[in-house]
Amino acid sequence: MHKVSDISIEADVLAENRKLGHENHHRLREHGIRSVDVMGSIGSGKTLLIQQMAVRMMKKGIRVAVLAGDVTGQDDFDRFQKAGVKAVNVNTGKECHLDAHLVDHALDKLDLESLDFLFVENVGNLVCPADFPLGTDQRMVVISVTEGDDMVRKQPLIFLESDIAVLNKVDLLPYMDIDVSLLDRDYDRVKKGARLYRTCAKTGEGLDELFQALNIQA
Repeated sequence: MHKVSDISIEADVLAENRKLGHENHHRLREHGIRSVDVMGSIGSGKTLLIQQMAVRMMKKGIRVAVLAGDVTGQDDFDRFQKAGVKAVNVNTGKECHLDAHLVDHALDKLDLESLDFLFVENVGNLVCPADFPLGTDQRMVVISVTEGDDMVRKQPLIFLESDIAVLNKVDLLPYMDIDVSLLDRDYDRVKKGARLYRTCAKTGEGLDELFQALNIQA
């Protein structure tokens, strides 16, 4: 009986999150804001990748903001602020992911009329965020070459739930014992015909192709 109750509660939580996610999406669209939820493990390079993209977009006149999600602290928020990118810090406390409710409250802290694009940097995790859509137009998962060539096999759900997948830190490939073709093969099994984009946030390599994939003119 206890097990049935737990399953029921979990289903209710997920259903409520999806409902709030739809409301977030409608709210953003009402203001003409495009958005992407950026997921990935700690150390994959999400923050720098978002920062590089946001700065380049801003130079093109696109008005950008970031919701910087983390369990605690404001390190990523400070990095965005230092780079001149408008940001809101979102701490989850003990939770390993952002949820639609937290995003809803974070949106209250932004002047939505002054924005064109919103990046949501999710908590560093390849498991929990997959189950909690936030209401963004797209979801992107970022992994790095330092994490090995079995990441897609180990965590297929987050790749299945993402519209775009990125292999970051490709500048380190010559120094890593990793077979990228295995990642490509595994990703193709999860999302038939989809491309695993290569980037180096540090140098900007691969950003042109990533912008095209996201349909961003930058």
